[in-house]
Amino acid sequence: MSASQPKLISPEAAAALVRPGDWVDYGLLQPERFDRALAARAGALRDVKVRSALSARTPAILEADPSGESFQLYSWHFSGIDRKLHDAGRMHYVPMNFGEAPDYYRRFIEPPDVVVLQTCPMDEHGFFNFSIAVAFAKALTERAKLLIVETCPQLPYVYGGEESVHASEVDYVIEGADVPPPELLNPEPTPVDRKVASLIAAEIEDGACLQIGIGGMPNAVCGVLKDAGHQDLGIHTEMLVDGMIDLIESGIVTGARKTLNRFQSVFTFALGSQRLYRFIHRNPHTQSFAVDYTNLPSQIMQNERVVAINNTTQIDLQGQAASESDGHRHLTGTGGQLQFMRGAYASKGGKSFLCLSSVFEKKGQRRSRIVSTLTPGNIVTTPRTDVMYVVTEYGMVNLKGKSVPERAKALISIAHPEFRESLAREAREKNLVPRVLG
Repeated sequence: MSASQPKLISPEAAAALVRPGDWVDYGLLQPERFDRALAARAGALRDVKVRSALSARTPAILEADPSGESFQLYSWHFSGIDRKLHDAGRMHYVPMNFGEAPDYYRRFIEPPDVVVLQTCPMDEHGFFNFSIAVAFAKALTERAKLLIVETCPQLPYVYGGEESVHASEVDYVIEGADVPPPELLNPEPTPVDRKVASLIAAEIEDGACLQIGIGGMPNAVCGVLKDAGHQDLGIHTEMLVDGMIDLIESGIVTGARKTLNRFQSVFTFALGSQRLYRFIHRNPHTQSFAVDYTNLPSQIMQNERVVAINNTTQIDLQGQAASESDGHRHLTGTGGQLQFMRGAYASKGGKSFLCLSSVFEKKGQRRSRIVSTLTPGNIVTTPRTDVMYVVTEYGMVNLKGKSVPERAKALISIAHPEFRESLAREAREKNLVPRVLG
């Protein structure tokens, strides 16, 4: 690390600092100009390993290196782009509870050879703000052997904690392109989304503190809450999304009854529309903190009436929730789901919800998301012991305190009617429900 002011450097000169065998970290925001310059060195480099998460664009380094001899990419959490790269053998998933990311870098991962983070331009106090990607950026800056920032003038400037790095800690600065940050737009909620959202919203009390996960179904809850007449809701979440902005602007979210960061909405990264980014820019109500502040259960539980709302893709009759893979095909990541479910349970009056549509289409066939046995190879994201409410468009059940037979019967009751008879039969065959009581 340099003790003096960082030096301006061209993307090409910065990329020239990468050596064969190096570990390079991008954090949560891909540095566009550096990535293209590094791609231009494909063929001249071997075995360079690049860590990132939630790629918003296909990395140029992989497009320039079809053989994979120069670059391999590792991800903490897959986007749709990362999923396709994984299918092609070019991306590798690193399992992690997201809230542990800073600790991974500080305790278990060798210091990265080169860290390149996209940031806001240096402010008047000499700080480079991490913008929408605070998460584990500070830990990266502490551990980097060589730290480079690529500035982007259109990134929103956020307030919070561990949200920036001082110029004295930065080795080089790349002046990045003046382009908007990447967007992630949620599709319009379906009738199934709205039904699930209405069931969840009915369980949310005034003064509750919300965590809402990624996906259309959890976000539909925001739309229902906007018209449900709730008061003094709070936000302490991993990901800040557009629906939450609607709740803040409508006055439903005030944060007045929170314990941590009262009157403020807390998040660790933001991903949504340009409207979302404009809203959080220098907004003292929205505060961004490192992910070990937002996601560790010991932190989450300090607020009362925490409500955690997350998606799952498959759940078995004992309550095991598989939210990140389709068999051995990896889809997303563990993220903060398990930690927020545990934090919500430990919170006074807290509740956690796993939501899913009852069925999905695959290869022209309708299939149940509630199954007697998980798809072989499926990763259990949330163990049966941690699951509280499970919600489909056919109802809601609470699994806490229920025996295995009671769980099986409860989950069958909210499965699609087309599959209830076969699920009941399989439950008896597998002795989940005793035959004499089945």
